[in-house]
Amino acid sequence: MTVDFPAAGQVFDYHYLWKWQADRGETEGRKKRPSCVVIVVTNQAGLHVMFIAPITSKAPGPGRTAMEIPETEARRASLESDIPLWVVLDELNADILENSYTLEERSPRGSFSPAFTDAILREVQRLRAASGLTLSSRT
Repeated sequence: MTVDFPAAGQVFDYHYLWKWQADRGETEGRKKRPSCVVIVVTNQAGLHVMFIAPITSKAPGPGRTAMEIPETEARRASLESDIPLWVVLDELNADILENSYTLEERSPRGSFSPAFTDAILREVQRLRAASGLTLSSRT
């Protein structure tokens, strides 16, 4: 584990559990995908809770909220830069770093710029305030 992992804006490979999968009783993400740390908070027990957003090449459907990743940001994060990619913002996984059984990669593949990371966080905060954010707990 690197000293600064996890940090907001870092991109790593993660078995992301989609909300529809969790609703069907699944507990494991079906495949490892690039994902972005949106924010890390410390809970009352002193453990680090990571809020994680999935990255996908599938354009968001109607009623979904996602942010397209600019080519320069894709390169910074060591993602494919020749195809359209989105950070899905209306659903997140919450995972505790110290107890995670799904977090295999403990070092990031790359990071988004502070400006792009801030834009992601602002939109997630807006969605949360409007009750438009869903969480799947991996804890």
